[in-house]
Amino acid sequence: MTASQTRLMLVTPPVSDAEAIAFRLMQAFAGGDVAAVLLRLAAGDDRSRIERVKRLCGPVQSNSVALVVEGSALIASRGGADGVHLTEGPVAIREARSSLRDERIIGAGGLRARHDAMDVGEAGVDYVMFGEPRPDGSMPPLPAVIERAAWWAEIFETPCVAYAPDAASLPALVETGAEFVALGEWAFAEDQDIRALVEGANVAIAAFAARKAGR
Repeated sequence: MTASQTRLMLVTPPVSDAEAIAFRLMQAFAGGDVAAVLLRLAAGDDRSRIERVKRLCGPVQSNSVALVVEGSALIASRGGADGVHLTEGPVAIREARSSLRDERIIGAGGLRARHDAMDVGEAGVDYVMFGEPRPDGSMPPLPAVIERAAWWAEIFETPCVAYAPDAASLPALVETGAEFVALGEWAFAEDQDIRALVEGANVAIAAFAARKAGR
């Protein structure tokens, strides 16, 4: 997961039906460039969760998109995913790095302060994410996410992901210089044209890149 300009990450709702989400992801990929899918899994035993990951690896990876699984390095690796996304802090990051070595992506979220981000960065993550929903479902203020993503992108080499709470926030988050912008659960709503959303987001990214190149 490297980027010369901002690219998109899709963050799924909790997935219990792999077939249904695969269909929505194919619609999204038809809209243009997507770098990665962050797969959130609904509750279940390890075996059923691994099977869901395996079912999604083919269609996602065949489109040159990385599949990252939230929460469990074991399920990510046994399911054949490209990486794992963790929110438990630097100790969990180091444990995952020890077991996965450098073979898979390790990302970090749940970062509430600058020092949290720096701590996981030092622990060896491949990206940090700012702005995703809190455990209670509430969203961080958008201006704070913009500030945090711009700060990180300017100073650190480790890529960052800025989580977009809605389509209207995309241009401002792209302008932070974040390597990735994430479209969350809202992008998968039944009334959302996810293909058009991805297409529009890539247009916004290209427009910013053109303005930046012309400076």
